Amino acid sequence: MAPIAVGDSLPDGTLAHFDSEDKLQQVTVHSLAAGKKVILFGVPGAFTPTCSMQHVPGFIERAEELKSKGVDEILLISVNDPFVMKAWAKTYPENKHVKFLADGSGIYTHALGLELDLSDKGLGTRSRRFSILVDNLKVTVTNIEEGGAFTVSGADEILKAL
Repeated sequence: MAPIAVGDSLPDGTLAHFDSEDKLQQVTVHSLAAGKKVILFGVPGAFTPTCSMQHVPGFIERAEELKSKGVDEILLISVNDPFVMKAWAKTYPENKHVKFLADGSGIYTHALGLELDLSDKGLGTRSRRFSILVDNLKVTVTNIEEGGAFTVSGADEILKAL
């Protein structure tokens, strides 16, 4: 399956997260993105070095700037269970804007065409590292990494596109 591309419609799918009252919720991507400008970014795994020290912190640190340029939602997805995503989110107490969403079975990542087979590293099928800018469910920017690289999918690259 080809990766999602500029001009495509963002597929719908169900992801899990813990709400502000610490209740596990199922949420659809379209409910979060319809009628909005949204950044959807994905990482290979919670608590992994590049994801934890560079990719996620970049979006947290630049969130106010992104919002000032019209971004309504910043959504992080990872092929992890919601309990892992909750624990990972707690390691960023300064975070006010990035929503940590679990794609536990990788079904949504598959719908995006962004799976990454890390079986040889003992991680199974995960997500490629990426960032996508979406305006009212239409993809306007795709920054998709190859392998384990972190060169084009950070917050700075999205800011350049806004």
